[in-house]
Order: sequence, then C-alpha cells, then structure tokens
Amino acid sequence: MAMKKAEREALQREQLAAKKAFEQEITGGKYKFIAGVDEVGRGPLAGPVVAAAVVLPADFDILGVDDSKKLSEKKREQLFDLILEKAVCYGIAEKDNHVIDEVNILQATKLAMTEAIEKADAMLQEKLGEKIDFVLFDAMEIKAVDKPQVSLIKGDAKSVSIAAASILAKVTRDRQMVDYHEKYPYYGFDSNKGYGTKAHYAGLEEHGVTPIHRDSFLGSFYDRKNKNAK
Repeated sequence: MAMKKAEREALQREQLAAKKAFEQEITGGKYKFIAGVDEVGRGPLAGPVVAAAVVLPADFDILGVDDSKKLSEKKREQLFDLILEKAVCYGIAEKDNHVIDEVNILQATKLAMTEAIEKADAMLQEKLGEKIDFVLFDAMEIKAVDKPQVSLIKGDAKSVSIAAASILAKVTRDRQMVDYHEKYPYYGFDSNKGYGTKAHYAGLEEHGVTPIHRDSFLGSFYDRKNKNAK
C-alpha cells in the first residue's frame, strides 16, 4: 500500500531529526560549523571524481535529503538547488582522469575532498569570519585536513550534512557527464555517467579511448583488445 503524502512527510521529518541528532551526538554537541564531506565517481572508467563539502544551518528543514544513490534524478536536482540556497557554506571540487591516472583514485579522491573543504572554509570565512571546526567524512580519513574529524561507514545514510554533500557531488558530476556525451556521443555517458556498461564497452571497441577516459581503469579492455589482435 502506497504511503500517503502526509505520512511520507512525517517519516521524512523523523529521519531529518534523527540525522541531525546523530551529528550532535557524534561530535559531542560542542561544534557550531560541522561540514559533511562526500564524493562521487570513484568507480567509473571515464570522467572526474567529484567531492563536496557542506555546512548546514542548525534550523535546516529541507525534507528528503538522503544518500544521493537512493534518490531519483529529479529529486536530486530539486534538492541540489535547495541545499545551495540553505547552506551556510559549501565547496565542490574535482580531480580529472589525468590526476587519477597519476596518483591513483584514492589519492585523487582525498585531493578533491581536501579542496572542497578549503573552498567551503573560504566561503565561511568570507561570510561570517569563521572556519569549519569539525568534519564528517563518508568512509574516509584525511590526516592532512587539520581539523577534528570522524569517518563514518555509510555516513550519507546517517548524517544529513554528508547526505547533502553527496547530492551536490552527484548532481555536479552527472551534469558534467551529460555535457561530455554531447562531445563524445558513442559511449552512453548521458545514461551510464562513465561506468562500465555494455554500451560503454561497445563504444570503446568501435571508437577507442577518449581524452576523458582513465587509462589506469582500462586494463580489462586493453587485455581483451590485445588478445583479439593476436
């Protein structure tokens, strides 16, 4: 039986309250500017990894903010604009395929996250003369970020700030991959966002590698190509 609108909204209010309470509990309730940080794009064969950091106000009341993977594209797009409007500060950063190939995907992810935090910090400094004083990471630890921090497994399901960051990162990267589809139309980037789908591999077989492909992720493709060439 489908949930009624009022019931769904009541559930979302409960979920939002629980996620905000969790943040206060995990940080000890003594920090004012808590940044949630998340990334998207660690697994694709093409395109950048994108990270976002966001500090939400204590009275943040937007319902439905959740792990971006659980939301429809339409809902993510709606929430993206609302989060940017309501956020105390935010930062979005990316590292392209060349950086990923050079330093590996984990290090590239950490670089993007660190830059996103720095951007959010700069915005907060400009607006309020303050700095982020605690960072919540989704399953990540970055010792180079000189702030109190906690790494949370499945943090985007527990923390509203991490969930908001996941939406900012996801929408930013998805839009970019749709733009890349216009330039490289044979790989299905508009739908697969660079992940290794059947259509994507078919495009690689017929048209080869693009300038946005991650060479270090294409081992199986090159192996198959070399095998077929013998």
